[in-house]
Amino acid sequence: ECMEDDDEPEDSDNVNQPKAAKPPRNYQPMRHCISQAMLAGGSDSRSTNEGSGVKSPQNERCAYVPIFRSGSCSEMGPKPYMEDEYICVDDLREHLDAQRDYPFLGAFYGVFDGHGGIDAASFTKRNILEFILEDSSFPKGVKKAVKNAFAKVDHALADTRSLDNSSGTTALTALILGRNMLIANAGDSRAVLGKRGRAIELSTDHKPSCTSEKMRIEKLGGVIYDGYLNGQLSVARALGDWHMKGPKGSDGPLSAEPELEEVILCEEDEFLIIGCDGLWDVMSSQYAVTIVRKELMLHNDPEKCSRQLVMEASKRNSCDNLTAVVICFSSDPPPKIEIPKMNRRRSISVEGLDVLKGVLGDDNKTCNF
Repeated sequence: ECMEDDDEPEDSDNVNQPKAAKPPRNYQPMRHCISQAMLAGGSDSRSTNEGSGVKSPQNERCAYVPIFRSGSCSEMGPKPYMEDEYICVDDLREHLDAQRDYPFLGAFYGVFDGHGGIDAASFTKRNILEFILEDSSFPKGVKKAVKNAFAKVDHALADTRSLDNSSGTTALTALILGRNMLIANAGDSRAVLGKRGRAIELSTDHKPSCTSEKMRIEKLGGVIYDGYLNGQLSVARALGDWHMKGPKGSDGPLSAEPELEEVILCEEDEFLIIGCDGLWDVMSSQYAVTIVRKELMLHNDPEKCSRQLVMEASKRNSCDNLTAVVICFSSDPPPKIEIPKMNRRRSISVEGLDVLKGVLGDDNKTCNF
């Protein structure tokens, strides 16, 4: 069955690296995948498909069907209180209406980095998935359903008297239906795809100093002081924070609208890492992918991988709460990558050097060749 979206085409401001995706998994109960059409139900210039057969006919049977298994680790770190939250749903059918016939397997994951108290992050964790699934656009218009859910959470944080309306949170979610994955991000958490050892960033860190965010903020009358939005907040997008926002429905410098990124998972896509900024403040996306791939080849346990990421960030003196979720797209560990022998001396690209540094164990070391 084809998943369509009647939402407006996404604007292609913050374009990340091209991505093709589709994880390998022969999961017996499902012998076909939902359409290879993108979640938007049309062509989207940001979602390029590298492999062959990605845009296949609607009823074509697929050799690779994702299974989902995840592990998580969340620690307070050196801060005096914990404001991170996360959610891991490896089987979306547990949350779907049993009376409706959904022709796909699915999963849902999210990380929420709170500030000004835990209220906003906890409320978002408890409600955002249900808001998506209950939306009238789901499952036909997935992108619209996700956008609506972010807005609904944001407005509820203003209306619910039991919650502190000065509390706010970043929100990053990954909704996977069949082989179609939709990343939604508002804030500076990050989603990184591990693709045969390469790191593919699927989200943009919404820092006030980011060029596109800075332009948007200043256009709407906001100011950036010492890297902070209006001198108060270190992120440019967040849910909640109603002490900084104008009346509901108005366009203010602090936005709750998520930036969306779509991927069709393929056999090269091995795992996804989602983490709050405490992780990314002290390590590169490539280094995190290198750690997870190496660990998976040792024990094939995403829980241990997420713990290893948090431990590494702690060793690197992260000064924030630490939360990492690792989602694997196959029941098997990643295969060993064979590097062909070359007789002639070759130069190495900047990207290749970054990967090599990660393999050597410290992406801050300088390598001389």
